[in-house]
Amino acid sequence: MAAKKWTAFPHDASAFGYAGPALKKAWAGLHGGDGTPYPDAKAIASDIEGAAQLKKIMKGDAKAIAAELEGGWRAFHSGDFQAATKAGEALGAFGAALATKASGIYAAALCDDEAQKMALYQAGAERCEAAKSILSHDANTHYFHAFALGRYSQCISITKALAQGLGGKIKASLKAALELNPKHAEAHVAMAMYHAEIISKIGGMIGKLTYGASADEAIKHFETAAKLTPSAPVVHLEFGRGLLLLNAKKNADAARGAFAAAAKLKARDAMEQLDIDAALAELE
Repeated sequence: MAAKKWTAFPHDASAFGYAGPALKKAWAGLHGGDGTPYPDAKAIASDIEGAAQLKKIMKGDAKAIAAELEGGWRAFHSGDFQAATKAGEALGAFGAALATKASGIYAAALCDDEAQKMALYQAGAERCEAAKSILSHDANTHYFHAFALGRYSQCISITKALAQGLGGKIKASLKAALELNPKHAEAHVAMAMYHAEIISKIGGMIGKLTYGASADEAIKHFETAAKLTPSAPVVHLEFGRGLLLLNAKKNADAARGAFAAAAKLKARDAMEQLDIDAALAELE
């Protein structure tokens, strides 16, 4: 997986460098969707002290780990998803969210190798499965577990994923993430898509009886995410896609409006630029 050449971010990323203190200054906007806290040595030290597993496996002091996380997130925001993934992988549970988000965004937006894409999602799910058993208080270990499993499910088809029991795992991890952080906008988007995907594939009645899927719940989660992070292109992009899944004919105009809303926003990092690109493609 790591040996394969990764496709480069296709835009000028000079505006997304966030060198020095610029990263911390922009952090709240950059991470309004996932609620990731700025890397903090004291918080990391506290986590290490509180988990025997971390004491055994973590190398380097908390300050060094925080610095490595900063560097990894800088790489992510500037579109160097491979470097960000490697940085996250090297930090174990502390880097699980970074590595899984970086590899997942790359796989979804830039990877054209289906086998590599699926391998990246599988690795992300396994990474976060391990991390959430160590850092169970971190909403993102649960959210990115669901994120990776959800993307993997789309690769093999939602119907096959449901047959394999992945739907229940995705829902459980999203529920855990939202219980830990009710303002986790990206988890609200993912929960909305969970409902929409199931309804799209097996219908509203069976989806509700078997998996508790509901169009009303999907819309509610989308609307919550939009209120929490109105400037995040991904919220509007996925809202549009979700509306089409729920009822493509009825919701065509509303979906187009959501795509247009995403396309009009200004990207704050590479991920947002890729989301805007996707929205523009939906409008073509």
